[in-house]
Amino acid sequence: MDHFKYKKGRLFAEGVAVEAIAAEIGTPVYIYSKATFVEHLQKIKRAYSAIDTTICYSVKACGNINLLRLMVAEGSGFDIVSGGELYRVLQAGGDPSKVVYAGVGKTDAEIIEALKAGIAYFNIESEAELENLIRLAAKHKSVSAGQPRAALRVNPDIEYKTHEFLTTGKKETKFGVDIERAQKVFADYGDTAEVKLCAIHVHLGTGGKKVDPYVEAVEKTLPLIHRLRSMGYTIEALDLGGGYGADYESETVPSAAEYAAGIVPLLKDKDLRLILEPGKSICANAGIMLMRLLYVKQGGTKTFAIVDAGMNDLIRPALYDAFHFIWPAEVAEEFVPGRRHKDLRLKGTQTVDVVGPICEGADFFAKDRPLPPVRRGDLIAVFTAGAYGFSMSSNYNARCRAPEVLVDGDRFSVIRKRETYEDLTSLER
Repeated sequence: MDHFKYKKGRLFAEGVAVEAIAAEIGTPVYIYSKATFVEHLQKIKRAYSAIDTTICYSVKACGNINLLRLMVAEGSGFDIVSGGELYRVLQAGGDPSKVVYAGVGKTDAEIIEALKAGIAYFNIESEAELENLIRLAAKHKSVSAGQPRAALRVNPDIEYKTHEFLTTGKKETKFGVDIERAQKVFADYGDTAEVKLCAIHVHLGTGGKKVDPYVEAVEKTLPLIHRLRSMGYTIEALDLGGGYGADYESETVPSAAEYAAGIVPLLKDKDLRLILEPGKSICANAGIMLMRLLYVKQGGTKTFAIVDAGMNDLIRPALYDAFHFIWPAEVAEEFVPGRRHKDLRLKGTQTVDVVGPICEGADFFAKDRPLPPVRRGDLIAVFTAGAYGFSMSSNYNARCRAPEVLVDGDRFSVIRKRETYEDLTSLER
């Protein structure tokens, strides 16, 4: 699962006590485990080793360039959704020929940047976007790194049980085209000289906890690929996107091997390269957010634990009502959690709302959550915060964004400094 463990009641990130990081760096702070990043990526590689697979880590999930360099060193490609993410990948030494580019609203400037870089595939979300790519590829042929390749994103209309904001594979979505319309898109644009339309992209959403939707998506997509090939079109790759689960609660999602057991047999002997875009399944459990308790307040029948982190630091609970396991970083032995679960109730715990200092009623991390007794000054960890934690953070309420720290064995280093008040206004002067 990850390398954040309690030892004699004290929380460690690999070989480093998190209290030591807080003492030197302060709170709130994001703490990442290098070993967890590497282990999760390698598990995916091993699971799909029986077929030709390219793994493209999703930059939007957690995009610090030091972490991207780590992914580069482990042989990963990248899934990007903006020009800024392409820039991050290139700054980290990523190979553009292992980059896939999704997103429904790519600007002309972003497309031209990607043409010059020579990325692997543009994941095309609409006919209008494909027409624009063809126009720009023709106009900038002299500076493009070869003929651009494109994957048409199709919606197989799969019921993917997750939060409605996280579903992307239904017909009624801004993403991609209906699977029934895909054949016409190839008929209209599949023979252009400017862009080689030669792959299919599918992305169901994020937050799912079952293998079956991915199996169903492949089963619905393979007949389309067969029809397109029979019509003379080259389909060299199937990009099965991301969205694979992460253990926000212990052992609640399939492992990489279990996903592969359902997917790989369907693709063997199909002469297709498989592309995967894992994000949170690699980085979610690889990070925690560490915060400090400021006050314990009684309000009517409720007890509030007010911490120094806010929704600007981690917006997922406010935005998606997302669950994160939250627990003090130092506890008595009887309070060491054997597993992380939303209903974990140990004898002696008290029910509290964990809230931040932001001037919004939505500024909370947990409601009616059992915690061991806590008091002012205690360190509290928000687990499985590596995905869409720092990357979605903001300066709301003129708050400085938290630093990021990477732990490697018994050492740690700051990979992003804490912002200062001067940083908040530097671009306004």
